[in-house]
Amino acid sequence: MSPMQQPLMAAAVQMSSTPDVAQNLGEARRWVHEAARAGATLISLPEYFCWIGDDEKERVALAEPFGDGPIQHALAALARDTGAWLIGGTVPIKPSQGPQSGTHAYNTALLFDPSGQCTARYDKIHLFSFNQGAEQHAEGDTMVGGDSVGTAHGPFGTLRLSVCYDLRFPELYRAGPAADVLAVPAAFTHTTGLAHWELLLRARAVENQAFVLAAGQCGMHSNGWRTFGHSMIVGPWGDVLARHDDGPGIALATLDPARLDEARGRLPVLEHRRIATPSTVTPL
Repeated sequence: MSPMQQPLMAAAVQMSSTPDVAQNLGEARRWVHEAARAGATLISLPEYFCWIGDDEKERVALAEPFGDGPIQHALAALARDTGAWLIGGTVPIKPSQGPQSGTHAYNTALLFDPSGQCTARYDKIHLFSFNQGAEQHAEGDTMVGGDSVGTAHGPFGTLRLSVCYDLRFPELYRAGPAADVLAVPAAFTHTTGLAHWELLLRARAVENQAFVLAAGQCGMHSNGWRTFGHSMIVGPWGDVLARHDDGPGIALATLDPARLDEARGRLPVLEHRRIATPSTVTPL
């Protein structure tokens, strides 16, 4: 495990994706190039960046075998063209086998290095379900959940991949080695985002003493979804370093390892962590 050694610029790309994959890829290309021109070398696209449409079965139809397909090839080329580490939001990936291989897809975050190689994969573990009258979501109807933590190493130190609803499950971010950066590409609904988005992002940053890179979807979509936007980058002390509230665009901030050292030296939470087990818990 290599800690972050030097400051680097990071970018969270905010999009309002459509049912047109080619249009979405063009928008992603535009914003990633803009972020790279601004100096970003770690860039995240949002969840569902490549498609948001009316029938979730169409997302399953777009699913690609891992390592192949036009969406993954486009992301690899984009990382290579910009010389950046690129978190490709999420891509629908076909299960290689099993009874759900034709009816469901993984919602997968992929990390591409500056040469265009995919160096990490994370299949979203926690599938979103929400029911508030007319507003209903059930990812489990067309998606299959993953079962492995996604961790990568690079000039950003240790990076933990997660996706949207995962943000509500803090144990995910404590699994495996301590991370310097938590990536949270998302498509938070406006309802839940207004209530919890910033609260949860800052909490995950504080309790893990890590940077949080959160790229979101925004606006009204053709299927009636309203996503929250407010993409942001949060520091390890819980301070918001950058944000892009409304409309497509980018949030840019420098990730400085000195901030990590300061937070972890001032309040060594990670060193003080203890895990209680049933044998050590005294019954009431």
